[in-house]
Amino acid sequence: MIGGAVMLNAKSLVIVGAQWGDEGKGKVIDYLSSEADVVSRFQGGDNAGHTVVYGANVFKLHHVPSGILNSGTLCLLGNGMVINPLVLVRELNELEKRGIDTSNLRISGKAHLIMAYHQALDEAGEKLLGDNKIGTTGRGIGPAYADKALRRGIRANELTDFNRFKASLSEILPLQNRILKNVYGCNTFELEELLELYRPALERLGPLVTDTALLLYDQFADGKKVLFEGAQGALLDIDHGTYPFVTSSSTVAAAAASGTGLGPAYVSQVLGVLKAYTTRVGSGPFPSEDLEEAGDQLRQRGSEFGTTTGRPRRCGWFDAVIARYASRINGLTGLAVTKLDVLSGMEIINMAVAYRCRGSVTGDFPISIGDLQLCEPVYESFPGWDEDISRVRNFEDLPQTARNFINAIEDAVGVRVDLVSVGPDRSQTIICPGSHLSSWIKN
Repeated sequence: MIGGAVMLNAKSLVIVGAQWGDEGKGKVIDYLSSEADVVSRFQGGDNAGHTVVYGANVFKLHHVPSGILNSGTLCLLGNGMVINPLVLVRELNELEKRGIDTSNLRISGKAHLIMAYHQALDEAGEKLLGDNKIGTTGRGIGPAYADKALRRGIRANELTDFNRFKASLSEILPLQNRILKNVYGCNTFELEELLELYRPALERLGPLVTDTALLLYDQFADGKKVLFEGAQGALLDIDHGTYPFVTSSSTVAAAAASGTGLGPAYVSQVLGVLKAYTTRVGSGPFPSEDLEEAGDQLRQRGSEFGTTTGRPRRCGWFDAVIARYASRINGLTGLAVTKLDVLSGMEIINMAVAYRCRGSVTGDFPISIGDLQLCEPVYESFPGWDEDISRVRNFEDLPQTARNFINAIEDAVGVRVDLVSVGPDRSQTIICPGSHLSSWIKN
């Protein structure tokens, strides 16, 4: 099949976060990947944390795509990622101890590696910023992407050859040590100690490294269904997020193509995942944040603590302004609304439909971080519901007030809601009438 025909017939779904991350993408991806032949991560590293619950089993994934829990699904770590070899080996070992087959994982040789000195630089940089810190996870993500841009990174392809890995590390380490010592006053690293530290990871991961872009192309050519898995969220995108309080990669749907080595025509559907309220971790403006009782209730009821860091998340009401913005920059074709059950028992539910800034009201997301810091939410209020909806499996069986709130989200964002989650388990998922996701769900 020639390339153009492959693109036109591509069966693909991109799943991205439509807020500041932590939207419940792991659960949604796990649910929809049941009919996927391939699940491919395209950006980020182990700063991402996807929690998947299946009965009594809770899996917390960081590098590995959520599709790993579906036997037979090919799982790819794309070239747009940064990978910590030590963490990835530990993650694979933990999955295998729990009976999960990881033999279908493959790693792009073009992905960059997070090294121990990247983590040291990350922590030292945050400490130096003091009260103005970004609020990173300290996992070395930013320094690894910086080295990629500075053309001094180590690629995963070098995991296949110890001598080549040694040569690259020998060339790069003196500069990294100089920065650690002279700029930050930190301890440095010895070459031989690092080589011994990473040798087992090379032996374990080297055989998994391949040309994942070619592999992915061949899967499309064979008519296979491919799900692209995003990490973090739209408002953390390096270009389009609340810069500088962002991650170090492109988190929007367009990165699914560049981060896996394919052209944009291979993307056919884009599902944006967002909570029925809003959270964020770390520093930065958050217009709909609630610092009173409601915010505390959302945090406790929703167990809003980071999968990767354990940090308590900042909580607030659903923000339609950022949801519209996320829809525009991602080209969303559908929405997945998670944690609707957390709102049960709340008498009044608020939605930020606009911002008040500098004496005027706007429904558009401001381009300036300075303006965003001055924005105050303009709320529309909705009556809540008391019913426990965690056992509801059909949209029509939700309380009318809950359905009204979902419909209000559709109207405010301008994108249909295809899926609603009413709990962390796979089974606690509602596919909305007329959803475009039917082909991705196992009958």
